[in-house]
Amino acid sequence: MSYWRLSLYAALILQCVKQASSTKFREYILTPTHRTITPPSLYQVNGAVKNPDALCTDVHNPDGVVFGANTSIILDFGKNIAGTIHFSVRSVSGPDEYIGFSFTESSMWISPYHCDSGTSALYDSPLWFAVPNKGQYGADKAHQRGAFRYLSIWHNSTGSVTLGDLSVNFTASPEMDDPREYSGYFNSDSEKLNRVWYAGAYTNQLCSADPSTGNALGVPGTGWYYNATIANGTSVLMDGAKRDRLVWPGDLVISAPALFVSTGNLDGVRNGIDSLIPLQQADGRLPWAGVPFTRPGRFQFSFTYHLYTLLDIWLYYTYTGDIDYLKTFWAPYKKALAWSLGTIDSSGLANVTSSNDWLRSGMGGHNVEANAILYHTLDASLQLAAALNDHTQDDVWSSAMTTIKLAINERLWDPKQNLFFDNDSNQSATAVHPQDGNSWVIIAGVVDQDRAASISTALKDRWVRPYGAPAPEAGATISPFATGFEVQAHFMAGFPERAIDLIEFMWADFMLDDPRMTNSSFIEGYATDGELHYAPYDNDARVSHAHGWATSPTSSLTFLAAGLRLTAAAGKTWVVEPKLGGLQHLEAGYTTALGDFSASWEAAGDSGGVSGSFSTPKGTSGTLLLPNTGSSVTVDGPSGQVELDWATWNLKKVARPA
Repeated sequence: MSYWRLSLYAALILQCVKQASSTKFREYILTPTHRTITPPSLYQVNGAVKNPDALCTDVHNPDGVVFGANTSIILDFGKNIAGTIHFSVRSVSGPDEYIGFSFTESSMWISPYHCDSGTSALYDSPLWFAVPNKGQYGADKAHQRGAFRYLSIWHNSTGSVTLGDLSVNFTASPEMDDPREYSGYFNSDSEKLNRVWYAGAYTNQLCSADPSTGNALGVPGTGWYYNATIANGTSVLMDGAKRDRLVWPGDLVISAPALFVSTGNLDGVRNGIDSLIPLQQADGRLPWAGVPFTRPGRFQFSFTYHLYTLLDIWLYYTYTGDIDYLKTFWAPYKKALAWSLGTIDSSGLANVTSSNDWLRSGMGGHNVEANAILYHTLDASLQLAAALNDHTQDDVWSSAMTTIKLAINERLWDPKQNLFFDNDSNQSATAVHPQDGNSWVIIAGVVDQDRAASISTALKDRWVRPYGAPAPEAGATISPFATGFEVQAHFMAGFPERAIDLIEFMWADFMLDDPRMTNSSFIEGYATDGELHYAPYDNDARVSHAHGWATSPTSSLTFLAAGLRLTAAAGKTWVVEPKLGGLQHLEAGYTTALGDFSASWEAAGDSGGVSGSFSTPKGTSGTLLLPNTGSSVTVDGPSGQVELDWATWNLKKVARPA
């Protein structure tokens, strides 16, 4: 598809739309209204329990729940939450009474007798409280549960206990005074997309937690706890809310953009990056993950995650414009990139010697995913160097990009499949054509538009409805992480309708609405047959149902569907390129240090045209790209109205620069 290209210098280019508002579409925000949460419904009763619903939100029974000997109830919060349990004991009858609380994200693991697993154990034990007397009881922050929808309460003793005033102190997103105060928004005529966008935002809020409540590793299932300090500051963006509760740079490359366009709070991203850089080795290598996964005497390396840390820095700078922060890490950044460039051999490609990645198989050699990410990182690095006026490596980096691009296309392309091989060591009929690498070559700009279109079609043809897009490099697996890149690739290849379709059936219909899911946050991974089994793990109860790496649609819908993309720090320059993909209406917005960015679009006619408006801050400039439907374009702004025919490409100074 061809596009109109209009170069614009303006405060407001088309008709003004409302400024980004923290209250827009608040009804979709899943974050609790208050940090004190009570359970809305009773799910199940086991044994002789009197007033079993007395702990529920809208039930006002002053007598409380009376548990007899060996009895339990199960409460449903209706969505994934996080926090510490607090309750009152109204009365106790018996010499040695205990109450145990069990937590699970998925309905698959509901049990009074154990939790799902946030450790290496098959299941985690209940959180036990001895209750010798009436009074107030509660968990400390080390015994918060990072994510759960269902809460079981089990009285395993022989007497009776009466409970009242049960609540959960919501501990997620501690950096936000009001965790419902979003600076970004999204809305469309697809309720599925609306729900997915806000569920992605909420997933990352669940993954934002007090840095002193990380995973200490080696934690037993019995008597589990969260007490490892994994970063400095008030909050850190972890990979998953229940587990791993660690900083993984690959996860951040998806979760940070989603957080930026929604809550707009990047404290947890910055603290995560800050925790990774001090772990850099003398030769320039950056760690696969943060502390305590990486610690003295234990350094595991991943070629791709090393690069993801550099991309995380680029993203943070692009969103914030914090040049002083970039300067702080520029020396270790260049050292890390120099190490990566040193792996390029006579083939023109980096030769990867570490098998570590996102738990996919086959990483190594002249891998297409790793080399496409390296190409993208070099491109981002040139942008950062320009911001710092450091051009000492421009020729080296540009030359490496040229050789990588040429070598990927010449050595790894499979014309029979219209996909890239995983590497050049196995190009047989049964060789893997990876989802991640074939998505990344489009995102990075390694392929031309014709080849991108062919890849998009081939990837679409592999979809497994109603479950999602497969990642054959990880076995019979659907990875929301890898598929998040595929979503971006379909948009960028010029097929937004494919991206929209994939988001709707995979993220909305399955990942939200399947009864085994949380109806509020996104799972880490599952199988191509729809079983909630993630191939890298041998314990299905361990799978995380609130994983930031699964939230690509939140940023993709804003950046690529609404078309609001930043091309320089904090949006000093930008591109607006709406791609509705069959939607009839779409609006989105977010805020940077320079001001508000917003857009509102309507489908116009049957030929793929659009009408609408967008707003950018004063003093910024950018380019508007619109679908070329062969008809004229009318641009309306403060300096009046201009009509363009299909052959007109440049329109400058529609309104005065600030």
